[in-house]
Amino acid sequence: MLFSSVLAQAAPQQPGMLESFLPFILIIAIFWFLILRPQNKKMKAHREMVNNVRRGDTVVTAGGLVGKVTKVKDDDAEIEVEIADGVRVRVIKGTLSDVRAKGEPAVAADEKK
Repeated sequence: MLFSSVLAQAAPQQPGMLESFLPFILIIAIFWFLILRPQNKKMKAHREMVNNVRRGDTVVTAGGLVGKVTKVKDDDAEIEVEIADGVRVRVIKGTLSDVRAKGEPAVAADEKK
């Protein structure tokens, strides 16, 4: 009888359902706030930047080409970019990585020199 009461007191208790899932819930919450949420904000800002591209903007493509937007085609999600005098290329809007100068006229840029 003495040994059975000692063994009963020393037996560890099983964790409850909430206690066993709490680490997983915390990991998911940390993952959400540190990785997914900032990425969603960045994607939203990029989408707004791409949708607000206008004629005359200076843009940088993902390939590193810098040029001035000469034509925006909303239906095809394409833009036409002039990368040198008389050299125009069609670019998919989603491949833009940056819009440097918004709507700056070409005459004003040449007069600064």
